[in-house]
Amino acid sequence: MICLLVFVITEFIFSLKEKTFLKFLRTSVILIIPFIIAIGINFGNLNTIREYSKYSIRGKSDLKSEHKNVSSGLDRDYITYWSYGIDETMNLLIPDYKGGSSKPFSKDSETVKVLRQNNAGNAANQLTKYWGTQPGTDGPHYVGAIVMFLFVLGLTVLKGREKWWLLIAVVISVMLAWGKNFMPFTNLFIDYFPGYNKFRAVTMTLVIAQFCIPLLGFLALRDYFNGSLSKKEMMKGIKIATGITGGIVLIVLLIPGIAGSFLKSYENDLPDWLTTALVADRKGLLRADSIRSLIFILMASGSILGFVSGKLRKEYSILIIAFLIMIDLWGTGKRYLDADRFEKPLMIQKSFVPTTADAIILEDKSYHRVLNLSVSTFNDNSPTSYFHKSIGGYHGAKLKRYQELIDSSISRELSLFQSVADKANSVDELLPGFRFTPVLNMLNTKYVIYNPEAAPLVNPRSMGNAWFIEKSVMVDGADPELAALKTIDPRKEAIFDKKFNDQVNEATFQLAPGDTIELISYKPDELEYKYSAAGERFAVFSEIYYPAGWKCYIDGNESNYFRTNYVLRGMIVPAGSHQITFIFKPSSYFLGNKISLASSILLILLASGFFISSFLKKPKSE
Repeated sequence: MICLLVFVITEFIFSLKEKTFLKFLRTSVILIIPFIIAIGINFGNLNTIREYSKYSIRGKSDLKSEHKNVSSGLDRDYITYWSYGIDETMNLLIPDYKGGSSKPFSKDSETVKVLRQNNAGNAANQLTKYWGTQPGTDGPHYVGAIVMFLFVLGLTVLKGREKWWLLIAVVISVMLAWGKNFMPFTNLFIDYFPGYNKFRAVTMTLVIAQFCIPLLGFLALRDYFNGSLSKKEMMKGIKIATGITGGIVLIVLLIPGIAGSFLKSYENDLPDWLTTALVADRKGLLRADSIRSLIFILMASGSILGFVSGKLRKEYSILIIAFLIMIDLWGTGKRYLDADRFEKPLMIQKSFVPTTADAIILEDKSYHRVLNLSVSTFNDNSPTSYFHKSIGGYHGAKLKRYQELIDSSISRELSLFQSVADKANSVDELLPGFRFTPVLNMLNTKYVIYNPEAAPLVNPRSMGNAWFIEKSVMVDGADPELAALKTIDPRKEAIFDKKFNDQVNEATFQLAPGDTIELISYKPDELEYKYSAAGERFAVFSEIYYPAGWKCYIDGNESNYFRTNYVLRGMIVPAGSHQITFIFKPSSYFLGNKISLASSILLILLASGFFISSFLKKPKSE
């Protein structure tokens, strides 16, 4: 959309300049039709994502105490966490300008040698080739030395609007990738460009440059090969492009210190013998890639020059350039996606073999949740969620309220539980620690894995799938609701927001000995409970509240439910024996898919009609 917007604005400006505004307007109106069809075909996905994003960490928080550095989407710090350094942009031309990737040095590097000489070989994996400002990276955004040469060539020889919209798009792309290193521009897009504050990392915007840079370069070749450019213009362009790109690379080769200190900020405190080796290795990487880029630029320049001067056929020139680009990008890409990055199917299958703890838990056929403390609980991509209903796991767009619960309550409870575990000498001494985990208990955390090859801990205080409470506590707003979770006993009390007070008429509920509620059937999109109660009761369900699609029915009649305890579902249920059913039927999904189907059919009909009419249309000569 950013790319298209730049293109449309550029076309608009040129239409005013060339007095062809009516033509621009007609073309724009016609293009609205395929634009609408394209949106329509993808509407099923777009509509559900749009709806879900409001409730995810990419939506606005209900908390008033949130840090000031927030937007209506993700936090600004989160958006700009991976920001390209301004000088790191040179990676587009020289892949290892900042060391390449966060990989350890090779065994024959100076760094590894001096570490071994000083009996510190174990530290080799902690020092990486990359020394830029990003927290870490798997590789640079290398466009290619030849492609960058062609891009500058295009800027030099092309005339008209094509050059300008592509150049502007590239500049915007690069400046946005700088993120926190260029916050005025970044804030402008975060605050005013729809959807931009949902981005996980601003370096993603470089995909625009990776599209526009080669396109502009190939347009320059197209114009010369089809005769739109004169030999004189092309010769001049080749000299300028070679001088600029080759000259920059040559300067870096001769004066590598222009790239900076070759050290990360914290590495300045390392011993001199180690920093000297680090600088030498990183300088070596920079010099080697500078020579490499210079060779590719000169070879590409020579092949085009050979055609321009009449010494090389056009077909050969094109093949040589294509072959050189492939060798350049393939060779660089192999550094970051080599054979070591691939795994045999058997190894993948082995990772889904249940551990001892998993096997024991799987014998329990009841519905419960599992907390895995043997991994990074909330950045976990292990098979925990493959085997169990997990408390943790990772997703790039978690529900915002659940993430806020993690930050404010669950993390605190895990810390308290860990303090008990540090003092415990046996499992029996550890179990009392569950007194300090009321939120985990209300989330139906029945098992805790602390060692994959040992039996899991069984939480005696897990509260099950649903229960009745004795007292309701009304609060006004998200902040007091979240804070109250640290003070109540969720087994007996439940918190609800003031906006749901039309559904909760009583503050206390007198429970009878025969009152029961239990889950009798579980499916991802359908939950069934049965209960028996002597009077009206406040039921709490250990399921995450998500209003966009979940419908609730009592004996087949749709009923209201509300949010309780910040993230769970609550409901006032009538006396007697009844069945409660929660069904997930999001109208956004069903409506969106109908629109997608209709748009796809429309596209097929339009395309079919075009080809049929073209086939049936008789030539004018007949």
